[in-house]
Amino acid sequence: MRFLVTGATGFVGGAIARRLIAQGHSVRALVRPESRSTLPEDPAIEAVAGNVTDRPSVEKAIEGADGVFHVAAVYSYWHRDPSETYRVNVDGTENVLAAAKSSGIGRAVFTSTVATLKWPGKDLLADESFVASLDDLPGHYKRSKLMAEQAALSLNDAGFEVVVTNPTAPFGPGDARPTPTGRLVLEFLNHRFPGYVNSGVNACDVEDVAEGHLLAFFKGRAGERYILGSENVSLRGIYDRLARVTGLSRRPVRTPFALAMALGAIDSVLEGRILRREPYIPLEGLRVAKHPMYVDCTKAITELGLPTRPVEESLRRSVDWFVENGYSNAKVRGPRSLDNGDEASVKA
Repeated sequence: MRFLVTGATGFVGGAIARRLIAQGHSVRALVRPESRSTLPEDPAIEAVAGNVTDRPSVEKAIEGADGVFHVAAVYSYWHRDPSETYRVNVDGTENVLAAAKSSGIGRAVFTSTVATLKWPGKDLLADESFVASLDDLPGHYKRSKLMAEQAALSLNDAGFEVVVTNPTAPFGPGDARPTPTGRLVLEFLNHRFPGYVNSGVNACDVEDVAEGHLLAFFKGRAGERYILGSENVSLRGIYDRLARVTGLSRRPVRTPFALAMALGAIDSVLEGRILRREPYIPLEGLRVAKHPMYVDCTKAITELGLPTRPVEESLRRSVDWFVENGYSNAKVRGPRSLDNGDEASVKA
């Protein structure tokens, strides 16, 4: 089969493109000219110049495709121009999926995010039924992705099936323009972290997420959401595991949330407003981290057969890729035993 993949120059999109090729499919990638250098190097990927915000280029790229994976998005917790985030994430989604529908393609997968789920409350796990409202969500990234998810599902009907995936926090190789999760690893390796707040995520492997997308296309139920994740773990637990798999001694300090917000506010003024570049401590990212976002991935595991490798393996693969590709010169020594103070995963 031939698939159009948007966002193939990104972390998750690139992994999906590589996974499709490994299974014998052909891939056409919609690529902005300035992003072409980060497209996976594989002669089986056909690059087509275009942008999800430009409907004619989308229609050209989609000709002859049998299915679509729409992955492209602005994934950032700082926005020089918030309107661009909505233009790419919402309008771009409408462009791609409407073009797919009008071309006669029968099925598409839209990559949303676990960030569109409503926080379930302390010590509870969210599943696909915990869909947030816009008022529940802090910041432009989360709101834009929820609006995009709603737009995608509104196009689902008997003639055009849409399946939504909600990836959690992926780690692993190929994070060329480091995502917020990749930056956690780099901060650890390069001994540059401002501390951590008492929060947590569901961590997963990017290649398991990619496989989950293919499973969603071929096995997922139309109009359904599937959380693609693996292991619930605190931020402290992430750092503990990084220490274990690298043998490096790094002990970031837990920072009270109020102090972190104050530091973020200062950083936003200095970096964001004065220097016009992404703050090191974006306020929107802190607001997102206020509550641990732990989830239940049972639906994707049971219905799709989603693979879920251990988070330590994914972190080690991420570390190895960053070191091998020159993002860090940390002297990784190999695994060590967990200290008594290290945290285990948050159990369901």
